[in-house]
Amino acid sequence: MEIKGAHIMITGASRGIGRAFAKSCAEDKAHLHLVVRKKDAALVKEMEEAGAESVTLWTADLSSPHSIAKLIEATSDLKLDILFNNAGVLTGGVLDKQSEEDIANVFQVNVIALVQLTRAFLPGMLRRKRGKIINNSSVSAIMHIPGASTYSASKAAVLAFTECLKNELHGTKVTALSLVTPGIKTGMYDEIAEKYGDHFEEIPGDAISPQTYAKMIREAVLNDLTLLEPQGLTGVGLKIAKYIPQVFDWGARRKFKR
Repeated sequence: MEIKGAHIMITGASRGIGRAFAKSCAEDKAHLHLVVRKKDAALVKEMEEAGAESVTLWTADLSSPHSIAKLIEATSDLKLDILFNNAGVLTGGVLDKQSEEDIANVFQVNVIALVQLTRAFLPGMLRRKRGKIINNSSVSAIMHIPGASTYSASKAAVLAFTECLKNELHGTKVTALSLVTPGIKTGMYDEIAEKYGDHFEEIPGDAISPQTYAKMIREAVLNDLTLLEPQGLTGVGLKIAKYIPQVFDWGARRKFKR
């Protein structure tokens, strides 16, 4: 799908993957609709200087159903070409030590907000016979390590939702892209040591930059891919988790301490 001139909404656009992909789209002369928690003049300036045709900020707290409803109402007239459901939060630690608030929040932000925004913009895409939904899942949807129960469950839900959606959209000229995202050097990645450090002697350090991943997403969009999976060592681990789960589980348990 062409990016130049497209109207693209990106959630979680103020940092990390969202910001990097927004800048990539700006360089391709797209119209940007960036969903952020608070106004950010520096973000707008960065995207304008990168070449965006237009930049609009939409403030919303995706952990709040009321805020999501207001966002959907405010953007109801938008004719989006691409919706990138990128925003997400991380949980970690053994289940009995995770708070009820954190558990509710990870499903609200990672799953419910994503589904609601997709449902809101999909009818317009179907009427125009043009559109792409990009949903940010994770290798954690498939690589089930101890301590990641609620986060992995939320990302597995995203992956399953998107895969089902692809089948629903077959033949409509609206498509969906699943991102099975590996470790990315973002603020969320920095939280891994804090949330998982008590249970693992060694925290995995294999990660790529948001800019590198944004280029990979761009290529996936331009080439109309429906699935983007990691390569390298993470890709090998993903294949083991998929096809030889007993081996993956044995390795994961060996490094874990309760």
